[in-house]
Formats: sequence, structure tokens, C-alpha cells
Amino acid sequence: MSYLLPHLQNGWQVDQAILSEEDRVVMIRFGRDWDPACMKMDEVLYKIAEIVENFAITYLVDITEVPDFNKMYELYDPCTVMFFFRNKHIMIDLGTGNNNKLNWVLEDKQEMIDIVETVYRGARKGHGLVVSPKDYSTRYCY
Repeated sequence: MSYLLPHLQNGWQVDQAILSEEDRVVMIRFGRDWDPACMKMDEVLYKIAEIVENFAITYLVDITEVPDFNKMYELYDPCTVMFFFRNKHIMIDLGTGNNNKLNWVLEDKQEMIDIVETVYRGARKGHGLVVSPKDYSTRYCY
């Protein structure tokens, strides 16, 4: 599904995407297009893109083509989704300890929509950290 979403090919395009959007949340999926985890995440992002188009826009960045942000944002996971609003990184408390990004595949469309909506509402109010509607701290408990 990565071919259906807009790609950013260099660091300048990433910066411009974050800087130029005034009214919507910018979601950027950092990862590798060939990675199975990214393929699953891209499918979810494509499915919700039309639903959230009024308050969010999605871009994809291949971290092998654009390594400029790897150290700055600590992009070591196979697939990472980050949120920006008016040139500000919006952190989200998912209950996992890492508030900077979503660094696993979220396969449920509705959960992703809820997260994006929460980020948008919090960012519009000026919050730099928003709390996720669901706690993911028990995700790996069996």
C-alpha cells in the first residue's frame, strides 16, 4: 500500500511537509517500504487516510533513502509513526514509556483513527503531550 500514499524523498521535503501544514496533523511513517511491518502499517494508514483527511495528512519516509532524521528521532524500529502539528512534534502517552512515537504496527483501523483524533484535539488546544484513548502497556502480556 505504500505506493498509494505520498512519499517524501529527502530531508527538505520532510521539513516542508511539517512546516507548511497549518490546520492538520502531519503523520509521518518512518521505515522501509519493503519491511513487512511497514507494509501492514501502510495498509492501515491508507485505509484511514480518506476518513481523517479533514484533520490529518499522512506521508511516508523511507529511512534508508532519507537517513537525516534517524539519529534525531531515534528511528531504530522497523516502523515508526510520528505526529506533528504547526511545526511542533506532538508526543503521545501510549502507556509504553516511549512518548515520542508509535513504534509498532497498529492493525486496527478504528484504534488508529482514535489516536489521530486525540492527537489533533490535544494539539489544537496547545498540548505538546496527549494521552492515548487506550493504554498499550499490557500489549505484550500473555
